[in-house]
Formats: sequence, C-alpha cells, structure tokens
Amino acid sequence: MSTFVKIKALKPSLSSSEAKLADFTLNSGAKIRSLSSVELARQAGVSQSSVVKFAQKLGYKGFPAFKLAVIDDLNLLTVQPETTLTQITHTDPIHSIALKLLSHQQGILHETHKLNDAEQFEQAIVALKSARKILLCAVGGSFTMAQDFALKLQKIGLPAIAQTDELSAASYIATMGKDDLLIAISDSGQSKAVLRVARQAKNNHCSILSLSRYGSNPLNELACIKLFNVIGEEPVKHASILTRTSQSYLIDVLFTGLTQSNLRWQKRADKANEHVYDIRHS
Repeated sequence: MSTFVKIKALKPSLSSSEAKLADFTLNSGAKIRSLSSVELARQAGVSQSSVVKFAQKLGYKGFPAFKLAVIDDLNLLTVQPETTLTQITHTDPIHSIALKLLSHQQGILHETHKLNDAEQFEQAIVALKSARKILLCAVGGSFTMAQDFALKLQKIGLPAIAQTDELSAASYIATMGKDDLLIAISDSGQSKAVLRVARQAKNNHCSILSLSRYGSNPLNELACIKLFNVIGEEPVKHASILTRTSQSYLIDVLFTGLTQSNLRWQKRADKANEHVYDIRHS
C-alpha cells in the first residue's frame, strides 16, 4: 500500500505536528533517504516522538520501516511519475473541463488501487459468497452506489438489498445474524444513521464490510473487512464526483471478481442482461 497515498488520505485528520511531517514527506520525500528520525524531526520542526508516532499512525512499527516505505515509493515514482493535476476553474471551456475531470478521475482510480491490496478484496469476496443475507446501507450520495451494488449482486442471484431509510434497515438487521453481511458505505465513516445500523449488526454478530476513507473512524472500527475509498478535492463542492469514482471502482472490482469466480454467476448475469434488453426493446 503506497505510503504517499496513505498520507494524502489521512491529511484531513492529522494534528499540526503530523501535518508538518506529512507536508515534508510529500514535498521533500527524497531528503528522507539520508535523514535519521532526529534529523527529520529537526527539519520538519517537530519532536522526535512525533516522527515515531507519525510512522506508527501510518501502520509502521517505527521510523526505519517508514523510511524504507518512502524510499520504495520514490523508486516507484521514477518508473511511474505522478501526473500533475490542474484545477478546474470557472473560466475553463467545456472541452478543458472534460479533460481536467478525466485527469482527476484517473488519478483517483490509481490512488484507490494503491490504497487497497488483493487480500482485502479477497476477504470481501469470500464474505459476499458465504452470506445468507446481504444488506447495503448508505445515505446521501453514497446510497446511489449502494443501490447500484445491490442490483449487480441481484443479477448473479445473491440475496442483496439496499436501504437508505434507517428504520427499514434496522428492521431488516433484526432478522440477520452471524451468517449474514452488512455492507456499510460512508465516505467519512461518521454517518450517524449508518453507524447506528452497523452497531446493531455488530450486536447481532453479522459480518461488516465497510467502504470508507482510509484511517481511523467509527465505521472502520466496527468493520471486520475494510475497503478504502479516496477523498479528492472535488471540482464542484459537495458533488462527491471523485468520491463516487473511487467507490465505483471498489464495487466494480468486487463484482467482477465475484462473476469471474463462478461460471454459473456469469451465466446468470448474462441472462439478467438479456431480460433487461427484452423489456427495453419489446
């Protein structure tokens, strides 16, 4: 998992000392190759203990492991340089908006890929395959993604339902237990309605798969399986364009992995598409 991507994902939740270390790593990462933890602390203007805590927050045992991960990322960038993203402005003509948005979405897709490893996807697919019931819960813009995923799962015959109404979701959760799966989608990981349903699912011993931002948040703490979406700087405030791009990638990887793992499910998806085509063109 890319260290630079993890740092970008965590930036909104970092303390002032951690933010200084994050900026130093992202902007002057090459310098870290030759620095000790004491020297990094001095150059970033923080204490040495802050350096150690920052490394641990990123999932490393200490500074040496963090330093090696940064070097690995730097080596990768020499082979695959990062694309510089240009902000969309109100003076841009529509063809420039289209090209810039495409560039931003491609960047979000690459970061989402780097933030999630194969083992996380495999755990999620196993949970989906073995679930007796599947409930997808989300609110706001994330509900469109939950509904899309539920329809995809229904196409291959999996017992999935999406609920945006908390009371309906709570009623359904009451019928679920240890053999069932809740998929909770919240880009912040702090949606009160989603968290209440997730806590009820936890009390009923359901498995919980979260699709949320990377890092520590209440939803990730409840989940036994976690996939991470990327929160990018949106071209239009509160539109969740790039968040949906990231969430859609996670959902499509899971759905494609499911269908490719079972020939019968591939045939079911084909048959469902044929029925939809007949309805639309009859």
